[in-house]
Amino acid sequence: MPIRILLAEDVEMVRGALVALLELEEDLLVVASVSRGDEIVPAALETRPDVAVLDISLPGTDGLTAAQELHRKLPSCRTLILTSFGRPGLLRRALAAHVQGFLLKDAPPDQLAASVRTVAAGRPAIASELLLEAWEHQESPLSAREAEVLRHAARGADVVEIATSLCLSQGTVRNYLTSIVAKLGARNRVDAVRIAYEEGWVS
Repeated sequence: MPIRILLAEDVEMVRGALVALLELEEDLLVVASVSRGDEIVPAALETRPDVAVLDISLPGTDGLTAAQELHRKLPSCRTLILTSFGRPGLLRRALAAHVQGFLLKDAPPDQLAASVRTVAAGRPAIASELLLEAWEHQESPLSAREAEVLRHAARGADVVEIATSLCLSQGTVRNYLTSIVAKLGARNRVDAVRIAYEEGWVS
């Protein structure tokens, strides 16, 4: 029986190339490919993959949030994150989301198939140097709500839009933004977004 794979990648050309690369392997079968994070769990529940290969930066729902939901609703499906960013903070978040594999997009192509097989067999597929960096890396000083506010700000939302989206008062949103800037030692909101992204505390 081939290993059944769900693939989530928002760039169509990259997604097509990844599907083709995986299906060159006789023991791998892509049963679903989606372009949005909010399509991952419904597609997984319909197709029952053994492994979900997910990008982190996806429209709708980010890959790590989707991975956490997938773990709750379909625990038999293991998750491999495929990303351009090897930041320790992202790996820490991935591990907290019950991700079993973490692979950088600039890895040699044969590592993708090998990592899928490793994860499908119930073993972790994470480079030891990334694990060491993540272990030594400082955890995010932001609360879950502060991270959510900053994530909206990073997408260009103003105070009114953030308040409406999160059902908060505008004053509360301003207080959160002031707290975020202070906690991160940032010069302003834009600098706070930059710091949080570089550290992998938001995605």
